[in-house]
Amino acid sequence: MGLIFRRSRNLGRGFRVNASNRGVSVSKRIGRATVDSRGRFAVRLFKGLTWHGRLWR
Repeated sequence: MGLIFRRSRNLGRGFRVNASNRGVSVSKRIGRATVDSRGRFAVRLFKGLTWHGRLWR
């Protein structure tokens, strides 16, 4: 099992900067959905269950 690095900083108004082993991205929360600058999204269906997908590759 490898070592995983992940840091995030809240910028306010639903914006967040995320840093990990793969680089830096920015995400925006819109209601129950979150979209990031890498083309990924997540939708919170209900507490404890989230659906993830990709907008583009």
